[in-house]
Amino acid sequence: MAELGPTTGPAAPMAWGAVTACHASRSRHHPQGTPGPAWLCLLLLLTACTPAAGTNPGIKARLTRKALEFGRQFGLELLQSLLQKEHELNLRGSHYSPLLGTFTYAVPRIHIHELQINDSAVDFAEDVGVRLTVQRARIWLSAEWGAQLGAIQDKGSIELRMRDLAVAAVLGVSVDGTGRPMVWSAGCDARGTDLHMEFHRGHSWLYNLLAPLLQRPLRQELNKQLCLELRRGIHRLEAALKHVKVSTQLDPFAAIDHSLMGRPAIMAEHGDVALKGEFFRVGKCQQRPSSALPVALPVELPAALPTVLPAAHEPMLLLAITEFVANSAAFAYFTAGALRRNISSNTLPRRFPLQLRTKSMGVFSPQLQERYPDQPMELHLSARRQPLLSCHPDALHGALFSSAEAFVVLPNATRVPAFLLNIDANVTGKPTITGNRLGGTVSLRGLSVAQVTSHVGPVEVKRLETLLKFGLWLFGVPWANKRLRAGVPLPAPHGLSLFNPRLSLQEGFMLITTDLQYKS
Repeated sequence: MAELGPTTGPAAPMAWGAVTACHASRSRHHPQGTPGPAWLCLLLLLTACTPAAGTNPGIKARLTRKALEFGRQFGLELLQSLLQKEHELNLRGSHYSPLLGTFTYAVPRIHIHELQINDSAVDFAEDVGVRLTVQRARIWLSAEWGAQLGAIQDKGSIELRMRDLAVAAVLGVSVDGTGRPMVWSAGCDARGTDLHMEFHRGHSWLYNLLAPLLQRPLRQELNKQLCLELRRGIHRLEAALKHVKVSTQLDPFAAIDHSLMGRPAIMAEHGDVALKGEFFRVGKCQQRPSSALPVALPVELPAALPTVLPAAHEPMLLLAITEFVANSAAFAYFTAGALRRNISSNTLPRRFPLQLRTKSMGVFSPQLQERYPDQPMELHLSARRQPLLSCHPDALHGALFSSAEAFVVLPNATRVPAFLLNIDANVTGKPTITGNRLGGTVSLRGLSVAQVTSHVGPVEVKRLETLLKFGLWLFGVPWANKRLRAGVPLPAPHGLSLFNPRLSLQEGFMLITTDLQYKS
């Protein structure tokens, strides 16, 4: 079989670099509500902000040869589903014999009953896409036919069995102007050498005598038809990819842009895909935050793995999630006003050392209890700045900047402002991955409280700070970790899940290495 080398496919558009972007057209659905706790937990684990210039991808994925081998079975199933059915053929031809005269024939369609693949392989076609080769395959098909020999017309059926069939097909992979993947047929060659044919009905005994004369043109036409059907299947796949979503709305506030940032980089041993990975506010235009830092794969794998991985232990997928992804998430939620919450005495644990009543808070502001004796209070928490966290090999380090405005709730439900505080916290996080769920834990490393304004005299912020630290250490952090350990599900195609995933923190990004498994 002829060797199929790399061929040139459609050029990938490279129109990137706009500093501002309007994402209003990406989502038409604008539900109301608050961000889900699962996504806020994920934001807490991943949020980071490191200013940089450029348009580097927020997410970078690498597929290895092991992943291709895993996907080979799906490619073969697709090949069989494309071929094992009825196909329009419209084959017409003639043959002249000095003894019998001119014999003409027509085969309008064929039906492939069985395609047996004995030997197949899939690998990367450098700079193009993926190459699938099949050897020593067998095919069994039948067809209706019509024939004319001189003044005699006849019709019947024919059965063909071809052995030693070999097919080589190259699927080109690129990106269109909207960031969607696109594919094309970059090459196809089909060769079958051993063809057995048998006519039925009509004057089949006569045509079986002529079978050796008809084998060559039929074999050539069948080889051509196999590649035509593969190209038609690829065209259908290309049409379906034009409707693939390039963004996904996560909650009423934010969506994520996961469009491709360029043509996949196909090497001999692996293929790299760069995704934008930018969160944006639903239905709003926003100034793009700082761009991602470049990430080069492969990177140093987790310490639990050997330094040099044997081929048998090569992961199918390497996924690098940069700080930019979480930075854009923090930016989107902050500008949408989603990072706020009102706390009343009913929402705090009964054993929390600080209760939201003037009698309890009066310890830190004597005038508060004097003016409003034993009245309930409310605390309105909000982020006054975008959360800042950064990814380092030891942990995720972060700083949270919040404002806390205290109100006294009068018997007529009127809320009277009491004081406004700035509460800043330093935290660290350790993400974990189990199966298809991403979780983790957080620790409080520092807390500071500062008075901004007060309508009830000075507030003893140092005493309040000490009590808050104790309360968060005793109740707040365990509450958060209980929910973080449960984790959030990672998006995956139907039936596909991660197998033996490993997670490690690198300088500036989080790396997940994993195998894949399929369950129907």
